[in-house]
Amino acid sequence: METKDLLKKVRKIEIKTRRLSDHIFSGEYHTSFKGRGMTFSEVRPYQYGDDIRAIDWNVTARYNEAHVKVFEEERELTMMLMVDISGSESFGSKNQFKKDIVTEIAATMAFSATNNNDKIGLILFSDQIELYIPPKKGRSHVLRIIRELIEFQPKSHKTDIAQALKFLSSTQKKKAIVFVISDFISEDYEHTLKIASKKHDITGIRVYDIREEKMPNLGMVSMLDAETGETQLINTGSKSVRINYERYYQEKLKYFKETFSKSGAGVVNTRVDESYVTKLLGYFKSR
Repeated sequence: METKDLLKKVRKIEIKTRRLSDHIFSGEYHTSFKGRGMTFSEVRPYQYGDDIRAIDWNVTARYNEAHVKVFEEERELTMMLMVDISGSESFGSKNQFKKDIVTEIAATMAFSATNNNDKIGLILFSDQIELYIPPKKGRSHVLRIIRELIEFQPKSHKTDIAQALKFLSSTQKKKAIVFVISDFISEDYEHTLKIASKKHDITGIRVYDIREEKMPNLGMVSMLDAETGETQLINTGSKSVRINYERYYQEKLKYFKETFSKSGAGVVNTRVDESYVTKLLGYFKSR
């Protein structure tokens, strides 16, 4: 992609997602994800209704009047965006690829974190760590993240979520707000997710396409596996083939939901042709 076209695309995504984060998500994000604790702010005179356990007895004795300690939530957080850029993210049946929605969601979350003066980091992964951008603050940093989401070309087209979670655990020593954005076709990540969830606040955002849920009856069709590069001739006219495919898809979906639930992590499911805004807002409000 030429620089001029890339900048136009970055700007377009910034305008759309920044508007969402400024007017819709920021308040919900702030209340949904708590800071690391409470820090001392000031001492003020006691007021009716104050908790007597907050009385500062030293100051009270000095002024001969009851004073209480005031604490504020330590808001600064670190958000890590873990984004799947494997081959299956380039699928789409509604004139929009899954990776386009993934980029919008990641950008919206990044601007929401920026509005709260939080740091944002990025991990792009396939079956390996393709790119790691350490957490930083600021608009220019978010724009760099968006550029990478748009133009980065992975070395591999396969997926390994467990590998990405291991990398997260090894690089982020302090608690972080983590969004794993993927179609979650991968498996065998239960153990690493359980370990990572003990330290971090993790949410899995599954982005999928309506055509992935059921195989249509189109007769004999040549199909390409986007992750392995293999092409196979599939008889979609066979009822058993369609049933087996749907069973396979449902097993992957069940594994995703149950694995995240058992680990205490959050789950969001959003289809490419649905409003991810509605899905994310509903999730934030339910926390």
